[in-house]
Amino acid sequence: MISGRTKICGLIGDPVEHSMSPAMHNSAFKDSGLYYIYLPFKVKKEQLERAILGIKALNIKGVNVTIPHKISVIPFLDELDPLAEKIGAVNTIINNNGVLKGYNTDAHGFLKAMSERGISPEGKRIVILGAGGASRAISFILADKGASLVILNRKLELDQAVELAASISQTFGGEIKALELNEPNLKQALENSDILVNTTSVGMSPNVDKTTVPSGLLKADLIVFDIVYNPLKTKLLAEAEAAGAGVISGLEMLVWQGALAFEMWTGLKASLETMRKAAIRVLENES
Repeated sequence: MISGRTKICGLIGDPVEHSMSPAMHNSAFKDSGLYYIYLPFKVKKEQLERAILGIKALNIKGVNVTIPHKISVIPFLDELDPLAEKIGAVNTIINNNGVLKGYNTDAHGFLKAMSERGISPEGKRIVILGAGGASRAISFILADKGASLVILNRKLELDQAVELAASISQTFGGEIKALELNEPNLKQALENSDILVNTTSVGMSPNVDKTTVPSGLLKADLIVFDIVYNPLKTKLLAEAEAAGAGVISGLEMLVWQGALAFEMWTGLKASLETMRKAAIRVLENES
């Protein structure tokens, strides 16, 4: 029910039409009996600073931040959580009486999805595909937890992977490899790896027949985590499952990062099952 007590949370990005977050958060608010509402705000790059000022002016409780603003939003915030500062990307903002603080729940959401399956990154050899904003969050948190990383990115954006690897090495020490994403490098990297993480958009709807990894390189002793959540089972996950590998859907990271943001805004634990069901309903309606 909307009233004068209703608190507003939301999402800023461009595009936002595809987002599962409104369905997840509004279901969780209703489930918890909270006077909160979550709205999507389509914000162009050139309007970002004005949108952030609007959060303060309108006393919006908090927002999630999605593409393309996760990095560019940082200069407009008052404070940064230490992890978000290390990563150099923000996906959640809290408005504390006009002081905006940025966090990164992508990183801990990814870890929670792994730990829910009983998987610890410590000492694991992990191959990460992609070097964008999501990769930054995942790579930093994995390095912080003691994993050994190899980052592969397509040739045209290899410098992005090199910069990310250098930044992680400088922060945590040790050598992080950055290689071109091609079949020979993939084969070599996966030979002795424990976990493969796809942070690229390859395989996302409507391009569901695409994958970055030839099926012959997948093996039974591998865990494959694809952060793409639409479709629920990407071609990469289907082929990994057929090879006997363990698989984790991107929906799990999506739900966990949302639940962590919910807790920051409200001080309450979110129902993971409520959020998960809401996201699945949206996906089923789109298919």
